[in-house]
Amino acid sequence: MSTERLKKQIEFILEVDKIKNIFRMTKIHDGSRRENDAEHSWHLALMAFLLSEYSKEDDIDILKVMKMCLVHDIVEIDAGDTFCYDAVGNMDKLEREQKAAKRIFGLLPEDQGKELMELWEEFDAMETPEAKYAASMDRLQPMLLNFLNKGGTWPEHHIVRKQVEQRNHHINDGAPKLWEFATEMLDKSVEEGYLTE
Repeated sequence: MSTERLKKQIEFILEVDKIKNIFRMTKIHDGSRRENDAEHSWHLALMAFLLSEYSKEDDIDILKVMKMCLVHDIVEIDAGDTFCYDAVGNMDKLEREQKAAKRIFGLLPEDQGKELMELWEEFDAMETPEAKYAASMDRLQPMLLNFLNKGGTWPEHHIVRKQVEQRNHHINDGAPKLWEFATEMLDKSVEEGYLTE
């Protein structure tokens, strides 16, 4: 027999299936289509686990990081994906996402809704070691896919190296060795013509 708690949990689970319909600018490995938020979030969670040895902090809570990676874009079900280099779209992004977070996490039983809201807010603030490391994964993953796709969305939107560096320097806050790797990838991208100076 279903309880009220289970009904709320199932309602949330069914609602967040909509994340599969939110498509990002970044294309998947073969460049054939844009990735969706569910694919992106799964990829981040896996990366966070596999690359945890490169975290700036030795004792981060990796399960917490993976939870952040899995929930950080759920709000885009309502708010939509805002391209990171879209200055106009980013002006009201926080407001749209906060409204979405209240609605979507509010579907859950109160304790779980509160936990997910706190994880989402912590990720967004990028102040704790876990949030900094999770944000590093969120910045590194699109860079990897753009590189794999010979620049991917960078040339399509006339993005230059300085913009990519400014957007992604947060990698250094959570995983300095991965920022070194990312910088080398940017050097190679310029050398190969995937990105302009």
